[in-house]
Amino acid sequence: MSASRLKYYKTLFLISAIYDSVLGILFTFFYRPVFGMLGIADKLPAFGGYISLIGAFLFVIGIGYFLIYAGDLYKNRDLVIVGALYKLAYCAITFFYYMTGDFPHVIFVALFGVADLIFFVLMLECLLFLSKGKQSPVTP
Repeated sequence: MSASRLKYYKTLFLISAIYDSVLGILFTFFYRPVFGMLGIADKLPAFGGYISLIGAFLFVIGIGYFLIYAGDLYKNRDLVIVGALYKLAYCAITFFYYMTGDFPHVIFVALFGVADLIFFVLMLECLLFLSKGKQSPVTP
C-alpha cells in the first residue's frame, strides 16, 4: 500500500473516531438537549438509560476507530471489519425505519444514516485494499 493511501485510510479512521466519540459523549451525557434541539424530545423513552447506553457504545466504537488509526492497518484488519459492520448495522436500521415510516425525525437519516453509509463504503474499500496489499508477517 502506498504511503498516501495509508495516510488516507488512517485519516478516515481518525475522523470516524472523532465523529463517534463526540456523538457518544453527547448521547451519553447530553441526550435531552440534543433531542430538544432536534425537536423530538417527546420521543425520549421514560428511562434515559437506554439512550445513555447507546451513547456509551458509540464512544467505545470511537475508541476502536482510534486504535485502528493509531495502529497497523494490516494487524488491525479484524477491528476494521467490526467497525465496518457497526456502520452497516447503523445505516441499515436507520434506512429500514425510515422506509417503514416509523422514524422520529428525518435528520437521523440525513445526517447519521447517510454519514454511516459513507463511512461503511470507505471502510469496505479499505478492507479490499488491505486484502490486495502486502500481508504483514505472521508472528507465532
